Amino acid sequence: MDRAAVDALLDEIEQGTYVVEDLLPSDYRRLRELLATYADLRIGFVDAAVLAVTERLREPKLATLDHRHFSVMRPRHVDALELLPA
Repeated sequence: MDRAAVDALLDEIEQGTYVVEDLLPSDYRRLRELLATYADLRIGFVDAAVLAVTERLREPKLATLDHRHFSVMRPRHVDALELLPA
């Protein structure tokens, strides 16, 4: 990963441009379900956490470069997430 891009993102988070959502206890329960459901994909903690939070917020879009996992995983609140960039 490009260190300059990560630093720029962290600067923007510190400045309030982006809000990082905390995990709630219910997210951890859902995370465990997702890890079991998608064990064959070998998704990790972060991917499962992202999907759990996306579901809780009922967000239909997800900005990610990991289209391989997120195009297969099915959220509870929509048929499929709109993955950005397309």
